[in-house]
Amino acid sequence: MAEDLDELLDEVESKFCRPDPLRLDMVERPRGGSGGGVLSNDRNRAGEKENLRSTEAFKKEDDLDSLINEIFEEPNFDKKHFKLKSKSSGNTSVRASIRGLGKSCSPVYLGGSAVPCGIGTNTSQRACDRLRCVACDFWVVSYDDRRWDGSCDYLFFRNNMPEFHKLKTKLVKKKGTRAYACQCSWRTIEDLTDLQTDHQLRWVCGKH
Repeated sequence: MAEDLDELLDEVESKFCRPDPLRLDMVERPRGGSGGGVLSNDRNRAGEKENLRSTEAFKKEDDLDSLINEIFEEPNFDKKHFKLKSKSSGNTSVRASIRGLGKSCSPVYLGGSAVPCGIGTNTSQRACDRLRCVACDFWVVSYDDRRWDGSCDYLFFRNNMPEFHKLKTKLVKKKGTRAYACQCSWRTIEDLTDLQTDHQLRWVCGKH
């Protein structure tokens, strides 16, 4: 009888008192207890996944940086190449154009159609064809063998400058004369005339 009781107690203890690993896993998982083997494995896996994600993110950033560098490196090379080409070619023509734009008439002459146009000097009396008005800031136009009609007024030039198809309505043919006009002033000139003698005109040489 005692032996049967001991066997029964051993069986009960083996079934109900000793922890079963599978049951322990199932019990501890939903409870979220600390220190379990499965939980530590889950944490390790989560840490590995996080490390993998961070590594992939760094790789993507490095790839993106390299792509950006490649994009910006090629145009810079092209720009340098272009700059070198532009410096090496056409220097003579640029310098020549700069030199050509630096000359002014002294004195400034107006003249009829018989007077040649160009840079006026004391020895080369030429009519300036680069006149600019400092009052209205318009370039002065001129028409050979034409004179302005006597009915011209300020409003006519104000409204029609510098369009020739509108201005020609007030131009009259006259051989030997030259009609000058800006937006605020106009003159008909026949002989060589020094601009300084006409104090009402605000015209200056705009450099040739």
